Amino acid sequence: MNHEAEVKGIGVGMSDDGSNVPAVILSARDEFLPIVITADQAQAIQLALSGEPFERPLTHDLLVDMITEFGGAIDSVRIDDLADGTFYAKVDAERYEDGEPRKFVFDARPSDAIALSVRVDCPIMVSDSVLDAAGQPPSQFDIEDDEDDFAR
Repeated sequence: MNHEAEVKGIGVGMSDDGSNVPAVILSARDEFLPIVITADQAQAIQLALSGEPFERPLTHDLLVDMITEFGGAIDSVRIDDLADGTFYAKVDAERYEDGEPRKFVFDARPSDAIALSVRVDCPIMVSDSVLDAAGQPPSQFDIEDDEDDFAR
């Protein structure tokens, strides 16, 4: 079964060597799901969440513009697998050809899928198996004054 997730924000955790590690924090099934991402991906997601416009499109904005221009749409994204500590995602899209929808599924990094989702406001779905393996109770997270700032 899949559960719709909400992006709660970008958090910062500590790696084994004591350095800061950014993570996107999803909320689904009354659990938080932290997914470690790069600093660039954290910035791409945070900028989309803030709604700040740019003079020039960023990579994910460009991809959304191209998909739309070619007559397609992103329907949803899925975080559907976790293997050896790596999350896997899919982007579900469609395009109409001769009045009929044609479905597409693209393999993606979760950070890219989430960055696209926040730009087009489509659902983020997370599987039970991923939540069972990596979901954590919200009480394990320190939420600072701003709800979008997390520390772990």
